Amino acid sequence: MSKTSEIQLHTYLDSFPDEALKEFVEWCILEQAIEAGYEFTPNPKKLADLEATYYIEELVDQFVKATRNSIDGGLAILLAGKEADSNTLEGVLIVVDFISLYVKYLVPKGNKNTLLPDEKLEEAEQEQFNKLSEIAKKYNVEM
Repeated sequence: MSKTSEIQLHTYLDSFPDEALKEFVEWCILEQAIEAGYEFTPNPKKLADLEATYYIEELVDQFVKATRNSIDGGLAILLAGKEADSNTLEGVLIVVDFISLYVKYLVPKGNKNTLLPDEKLEEAEQEQFNKLSEIAKKYNVEM
């Protein structure tokens, strides 16, 4: 198992097909963030019939708009944006990297959090790595 501080999800993302990235983004938003206590219901009309890349962008946009208007959301956007920019990915990969970081930074502040923030941050990061590894197996992606 990777040590949490060494997990760099962005280094794996370019190996994944768009459908796998879509599955990971959905999990980050619709399971990990919601489990932490963030309320979000996507607008299915805006997501219907979109190719994976556009679906990812639209879902991320909807989630960020729904969660950014708090101090925690604003801080998470700044941290995630700065880190995603430094990872020098392009296209949909930067969107996937950003949302994984954004959710990771939101989770410790979620109202269902019972751990200390640093512990919850490490746990959120490990959960993301585990989910990405699970999706990698499903899509035969080498990590």
